[in-house]
Amino acid sequence: MTADQISKTLRDLADPAIAEHSQRFFKTGKGEYGEGDQFLGIRVPVLRKQVRHYQATPLSEVQELLKSPFHEERLLALLLLVRKFSKGDDEEKTTVYQLYLDNTQYINNWDLVDSSAYQIVGAYLETRDRQVLYQLAHAKSLWERRIAIMATFHFIRNQQFDDTLQLSELLLNDTEDLIHKAVGWMLREVGKQDVATAKAFLKTHYQTMPRTMLRYAIEKFPKQERQQYLSGVV
Repeated sequence: MTADQISKTLRDLADPAIAEHSQRFFKTGKGEYGEGDQFLGIRVPVLRKQVRHYQATPLSEVQELLKSPFHEERLLALLLLVRKFSKGDDEEKTTVYQLYLDNTQYINNWDLVDSSAYQIVGAYLETRDRQVLYQLAHAKSLWERRIAIMATFHFIRNQQFDDTLQLSELLLNDTEDLIHKAVGWMLREVGKQDVATAKAFLKTHYQTMPRTMLRYAIEKFPKQERQQYLSGVV
């Protein structure tokens, strides 16, 4: 199956009303984070069902699909990469990982990052040097910085918190709200696994971290404790 053939199939699933809603939801207006993105109007569950039909698509065609101007086609390409990575041998995992990092300019919205970064980048780096995450965390691209912190979700699930905490510290002064949300989310996930570790980090940084980041990080804490953090009296 080629990228063009997949694209033609997806056109048959398109819904203009859903596309119009997605244009607003993903902030595609001038000056917004998704400026210029285009949508076909296909819901995520429908796209996920397509993965099994196209799982044998060559990587070269998946890469072409990833370059599509249409958001859903890029998302399907990433879901196919996740599938190929999870099913592949070491050589294919390396190929998928490198393809992913070579094409981050097309992984350019929060849902695209969140549905692929930890499954590919995080999983690949589990037993490898993770310096690339720190390079991504210093990138100009908002999406590369989000890839860096979201990749650590894989580590968190394996009771490894150091990189999440170090990257969170690096990103404390980030100017983008979508980074504040991602960092707060990952800190919340650390807290689900080891609340003492999360609270130790928060004790040092809660008074200076962005408000959105803090709210996300403490979301699962008891109400009274959340109020203490928000009022600065922990």
